[in-house]
Formats: sequence, C-alpha cells, structure tokens
Amino acid sequence: MNDTRAKVLICIFLMVATFCIYSQVQDHEFLSFDDPIYIQNPNVKAGFTSESVKWAFTTMDSEDWSPVNWLSHMLDYQLYGMHPKGHHLTNLFFHIANALLLFMVLHRMTGALWQSGFVAAMFAFHPLNVESVAWAAERKNVLSTLFWLMTMWAYIHYAEKPTVKRYGLVFLFFTLGLMSKPMLVTLPFVLLLLDYWPLRRLKFEQERGGNETSEKNTARRSEVFRLVLEKIPLFLLSVVFSIINFIAATKSLQAFSVPLKERIIHSLITYLAYLQKMFWPSKLSSFYPYPENALSVTQGIFCGMVLVGITFISIRLIRKAPYFAVGWFWYLGTLVPVIGIFVQAGWAAMADRYAYIPLIGIFIIIAWGFPELIMNWRYKKKALVTLAVIVIPLAIMTTWVQVSYWKNDIILYKHAIDVAEKKYPGLARTHNNLGIALFDQQKNEEAISHYKMAIKLKPTHAKAHYNLGIILFAEGKNEEAISHYKMAIKLNPNYTNAHYNLGIVLVQKGEMKEAVHHFRETVRLRPDLVAARDNLELALLRLQELE
Repeated sequence: MNDTRAKVLICIFLMVATFCIYSQVQDHEFLSFDDPIYIQNPNVKAGFTSESVKWAFTTMDSEDWSPVNWLSHMLDYQLYGMHPKGHHLTNLFFHIANALLLFMVLHRMTGALWQSGFVAAMFAFHPLNVESVAWAAERKNVLSTLFWLMTMWAYIHYAEKPTVKRYGLVFLFFTLGLMSKPMLVTLPFVLLLLDYWPLRRLKFEQERGGNETSEKNTARRSEVFRLVLEKIPLFLLSVVFSIINFIAATKSLQAFSVPLKERIIHSLITYLAYLQKMFWPSKLSSFYPYPENALSVTQGIFCGMVLVGITFISIRLIRKAPYFAVGWFWYLGTLVPVIGIFVQAGWAAMADRYAYIPLIGIFIIIAWGFPELIMNWRYKKKALVTLAVIVIPLAIMTTWVQVSYWKNDIILYKHAIDVAEKKYPGLARTHNNLGIALFDQQKNEEAISHYKMAIKLKPTHAKAHYNLGIILFAEGKNEEAISHYKMAIKLNPNYTNAHYNLGIVLVQKGEMKEAVHHFRETVRLRPDLVAARDNLELALLRLQELE
C-alpha cells in the first residue's frame, strides 16, 4: 500500500469509527451540571450582539477567561437553539478534527505513518476522552485542543522556514487556544520538546576519533538560546494568561482550600492514577470526590519515587529513545495546570477531561517504544498487528459503553455513585445532583433518599438541606421542611433562596413575624427579586391584621 493511499484510508477510518462510536450523543440531553452556565446562559442566548460579545470578553463566570469558548456557544445557540443534538454534534466534529490533525501533525514531523495513526486512533477512541466530547459544556476542551494542534502545525512550517509571517500564525493560533481554555499555557514548553524530537532542531551527535568514542553536544549554547528566545513571546503570553486565570480560579474556589503539603501528595498520586486509568479504563466517572483527610503520605512518597524513577530512565535514554523523554515530559508538563498543586479544583480529586491533551505523550511512547522493544523478534510485524487488532476494538467497545452513561443526569449521576469511593464527603455533591434530577422527574421518594445520603456524607452541605426542604414542603411536611431550611441558613447565612422559601412556609403556618424577617433578608440579599418584595408586603399586611 503506497503512503498516500494509506494516509487516506487511516483518515477515513478515524472519521467513520469516531462518528459511529459517538453517534449516540445525538439523543443525549443537556446536563444540570455546567450546561446551564454555558448554554442556557442569558448572554449566550442573546446571540451575537455588541453587548453579548463585550460580555464574552469581560466575564470570568466560568472560573477562567475564555471568550472564544463563549463565542462558540453563542454561534451554536443561533444555529440550533436549545436542541441538544446540534451542540453535542459540534463537540463531536471538533473531536474528529482533532484526531485527524493529530495524525497529520505527527506524520508530518516524524514520517512514521502507522505510529502516527496509532496515536491518533488511541486519542480518538480512548474512553478517558469521552467526558470532553459527550459533555456539551466541555466545548472549551475540544476547541482549545483544535487550536493547540493548529499551533503545532503552524510551528512545523515555521521550523522548516522561519519567517515573521509564519511565526505570526503560530502566535495567532496559540492566542486563540488560550482564549478557549487557559490549559494551553504549557504549549511553549512542548514546542521546545519537539525541537529536540522529532524536529531535531536541537541535535546531539557522536564524533569518533582514534579508538575512542567521545560524545559531544553539537548544539552550542547560542543555538539553545536562540530556540528559547524565539519562544519568549509565547512564554510571556502564557504568564499573562496564567495570572489572569489563577486569580479567577482562586476567587471561585476560595471556599475549598487545601494545605500545600496535601496538594503535593495528592498531585503525585493523581499522576499515576491517570496512567492507571489509561491502561485499565475501569470505573471512569464524571466526578471523583477529593479524599481530604484520607490521603496517604506513604502512597504519595511511593508515587513520587515511581515518577522520579521513570523521569531518570527517560533522561538516561534520551539519545537512544528520544520519543520516550519527549512523551514523558509532555505528559508531566501538560498536567501541571490541572493537577492541583497551585489551585485545587473544588471537591473533585481529578477529572477525565484533564487527560485529553496529556495522554497524547503516553500514546507517543507506546507507539514508538513497543516496536523498538520487539525489534529483534522474529514475528515483529505480526505482533504489532495483533496488538492493534486487540487494543483498538477494545477501546472502541469500552468508549461506546462510556458514552452511554452521559445520556442524562440520572444515568450519569447513578453511574458516578456506583463507581466512586463511598466514604468521601465530596460524593455528597453527586447525591445532591441526583436528587435534583429525580425530583424533576417527580421521583420524590428516591430523591429524598439521595438528599439524606448527601447530608449523611457531609452534614454541612447547605444545598442538600435546602433541596430536601423543597421536596418536603412539596410533600406537605412543613415542619421538616422548616428544619432543613433553617439548617441551610445556619450553614450559609446569605442563602437567598433558603430565606425566601422559608418565608413562604412560615406564611402558610401563620408565623408572620418570622416570615417578615426572612423576606426582609431575601430583599437585602436580592433587591431585584420582585417576588420577595411582593411577599414581604403581603406578610406585613397580614402581620398588621393579626396585631
């Protein structure tokens, strides 16, 4: 098979297989978690107006600054309205484009057809990437990765013939990627890795003389300096975006702070956890609760030693197997923004979507390393074909099943609870979210059980108390509802909705004086809430009549 024909067939296979695996997303619903923020947002639903575009470039409602992401959701809303099918298909088309771009970029850099195809296939089919594609709110992940790969493509052309125009294209795509999701801040470091392998702009060679072989670094300091210097604008852009988004993230996540020692231990464990899930993708979940006090120092030290050991080996083999060092440092480096050392992302220990770009580095190690490992085998080609025939279909089947869990809230949250560690307080959020979904489906008894489980796991979960109050009030159990509303307010004195709903129940009980107090609190917290003002006036009139 000639090279061109093989490339075309690989691209067709990637497109068709990826679409077939994810085609079920056409029947999926929007989720209650983050989808309302990104898609049902009034500013997004306003479409492309001067005010909405200005809002997209100034808001940090999503815990980061990502105007290009907001603009993509606005465009989707103008095209599809509130029909989930179109929004999900857009994510899928971006994922397919990413897989094709990854294949073409690797093949252009290395000339290795089948290794590049294998990496692209694992990226397209691996179940760990389902969250990024099947969750409409994660548009920013697939969109930013598209710009990441376009930046790499532009950089290849720049490396072949450095010009200002070609560098400008690299800078443009990188900027658009950062404006889609700030996780791209590590891309300049990856470009430096690619300078060593496979672009070989930084070379290490051997010189022979007499009977002795001496190893000499032919890349002088000036050449290394030049490669770093040309990326200074990219590094500066990364620094600016890192500062902006660090401020945004710390403001949003200030309610959940973790000591630095615990963050380091947890990060070391998480690095290996992602690898474990890549090689054995079982118990994948939409939410992994943070272990909090259950972190093991011994486990953290062990994981740290393993990471240092692999890093040491990769450096020792850097000339013999440069792909190993590049792939490993790609993985380590690109996970830094989301590994939890600098900012702990709320109650989540990790997230499948964070591995979308980092695991490309590990796929590269496997694709280039395994053939070299069995280089002297008699049946090398048969072994490689057999491996591909086993691994790729297994990934496809596992991914198909994983995609089905993202159909709606109830299926997703039930699966998350089934596979999660039951002892962690962070799991209370999943039980609470499931309770909301069940209540929407009028499955009150089941919803109550999950709200109570959320409170059992985390007694200070104000939202679970509030939601339990709502459903108990709907069931006519006013005394119990009042108890949980009051607990929600005790845990969060500025809980506007809890004050308002408590006022409603108290009016029904005839306790006007206390109802007036909670309506006044509601108006203080939300002066624009007309219903609260109306109910306050009515409660005051009733109170005067009673007096």
